[in-house]
Amino acid sequence: MRDREPLVVGGLVALLLVLWLGFLVHRDPRFAGSAWGGVLGVAGATLMVVSLAYSAVKRVPPLKRWTTARVSMRTLLAWHMYTGLLGAILGLLHSGHKFESTLGVALTAVSLVVVLSGFVGRHLMKQVSLEIHEKQELLTRLEVAYRQTAGEVAAHLEAAAVLRPLAGFWTRLLAGLFVPATAAGPLPAPVRALRLADAIADLEYAIKTHETFKWWFAAWLRVHVVTGVVLYALLALHVWAGVRYGLRWFA
Repeated sequence: MRDREPLVVGGLVALLLVLWLGFLVHRDPRFAGSAWGGVLGVAGATLMVVSLAYSAVKRVPPLKRWTTARVSMRTLLAWHMYTGLLGAILGLLHSGHKFESTLGVALTAVSLVVVLSGFVGRHLMKQVSLEIHEKQELLTRLEVAYRQTAGEVAAHLEAAAVLRPLAGFWTRLLAGLFVPATAAGPLPAPVRALRLADAIADLEYAIKTHETFKWWFAAWLRVHVVTGVVLYALLALHVWAGVRYGLRWFA
């Protein structure tokens, strides 16, 4: 199931966007106040409140210790994603695509921002973190190979002499012309050292770039948290308005 998680979550996000665009072809001003509209609204709001459990557990240490002894944070995160997505979908169905009130429009817009920011931050940051881990493992192996090759070069003065003309910036760029690779057989130690140095430099640059992306995605997740707070404030106001002006769907 975990292997299919990006596909399932991506499908639910796509469904949410399709349902949101449904207002272009469908509008039912009375559905939100009907019996089924009320059931969908209550179910959607309940799922959104359940989705808060992950945030509460994550930020309250005593609650986190008690909960993680029984349920893993990864499982709670999955519940957080699915209940939040399903809650937003049911809430959109509840609206009947009647986006007339300022509160309804704001609640729908913020719901979409929360879902999209969570999806982007969660899955892209996970992918970037995985790539950084893989590149760091490869970098470690290349560094070990480079140290071994450098030892071979240092042990032979004639091999070290081949590398001295390549200390400059421009000659380093043209290293392939100065130290050509052999057509067959193992590469000479100087060639291997140069190629390993190039590979290490490229990997270090790639890791640094991915670290920058990871920082931006972390900032993006903060947007998710802030908009989530706004979402629950609007949801509470929406529920209050429903109670204040009458639960017509239960009449």
